Amino acid sequence: MTQTRQLVHKVIIRASIQQVWDALTTEGQVLPHFFGSVMHTTGLKPGSQLRMRTPNGKYTGVVGEILEVNPPYRFSHTFRFTNLNDPPCTVTYELKEVDGGTEFTLISDAIPAGSKTEKQMAQGGGFITNVLKSVVETGKPSFGYRLLLGLIRLFPNPAACKSELWPMDRKV
Repeated sequence: MTQTRQLVHKVIIRASIQQVWDALTTEGQVLPHFFGSVMHTTGLKPGSQLRMRTPNGKYTGVVGEILEVNPPYRFSHTFRFTNLNDPPCTVTYELKEVDGGTEFTLISDAIPAGSKTEKQMAQGGGFITNVLKSVVETGKPSFGYRLLLGLIRLFPNPAACKSELWPMDRKV
């Protein structure tokens, strides 16, 4: 049996729970907190397919299936990097109203221990929580994260990530 890990990232965002939910579940727009990807789904409901694509739609970096949608408190989906052969894991976003704003928790679960997915998600979880906080509170990522997003765009996408290989009607 393969060992798995769980990663948890948490932050307080000075905004209403609805503002955080809306930023998290926006489709068809560039989302800085998701590394500049655009989220596409076949519907924001359990069983729907989810894709994170480049703004021009030519490449798909992440595929998954939506597991749970409970606005504005919980959103969960499977998660697989298209450039890696690791099995999918689960990503859950939990939102809770607290004094001063919204507690945002990103839980990455059932990640194969020692995998490339684990390494990328350990780094990516902090990026997502911090950039989401900045975008919701100020309207844009911090300067340092804007630089990082610019650098990410300079790297070519692997052929395995071409969107034609990851159509919306393909179950993952």
